Amino acid sequence: MLSESRSGRLAAWGNALLAGHVSPDDAALTIVGEDAVHRVEGLPGESAPVGLTLALGRLRTLGATGLRLALPSPGHPLGLSGPPEFNARALEAEEAVICHGAAFGLVPEVSEAGPAGDVHTEVVWRVLPVREAPPADVPSLGEAERELAEALRDATELLAKLDVAGSGPVAEAAIDAYRSRAARGREVLAPGYPPRAVRVLELAQRVGLLISLAHENGHGGAVSASEMAARSLALRPVERTARRAQVAAYNSVVEERERGR
Repeated sequence: MLSESRSGRLAAWGNALLAGHVSPDDAALTIVGEDAVHRVEGLPGESAPVGLTLALGRLRTLGATGLRLALPSPGHPLGLSGPPEFNARALEAEEAVICHGAAFGLVPEVSEAGPAGDVHTEVVWRVLPVREAPPADVPSLGEAERELAEALRDATELLAKLDVAGSGPVAEAAIDAYRSRAARGREVLAPGYPPRAVRVLELAQRVGLLISLAHENGHGGAVSASEMAARSLALRPVERTARRAQVAAYNSVVEERERGR
């Protein structure tokens, strides 16, 4: 959860572009990030994949006024609105972007190419029709912030109770390193997002970090299968809260625009 998802970057910087806060080239460059290339396939009127700059411009002409993030997981179609084909593809990728104002969604298909030592990542965004309906289970920023404060407390207490390695100095050191990277200029979200959205996303990432440390640092004191299962079960709602908050943060500019109408 520390690293920004590709769909998150597309939603955030696509929204900044659609609002006129950044240039098409700057938006495309940031969305691609460390990947080699991104292409968009399935756009109406295009028989072959096109680049991000052209694709974002075409989506605007098709009526898109904003982009929403979806982060679904098994049993939790977070941010999705259907139909089943799109939901299935998004669930397989565990992420997607849904246009607001145009009934299209984009799902990333990631592949690697090149010889050992020189592998590069390529992404094809598959455009599919979506149902124009409210996204599933996305809270408001205010709701997400309140839920996150409780989740952070619960996660810390739970990991300490279960004697998980990630609940002590290891976790604090990782969080300090994360904060240091942010202080050195890591940009959160994109131009045009409200400060509250940035705050909610950073808190969601911190909760996600605690959960990741719990999974990466072994089982701690949870030595029996039943104890390990109990820990995973207890962490599941905390992880869900963090994902819901991330989606709320990325989607906040679209939601604010809707409320302002």
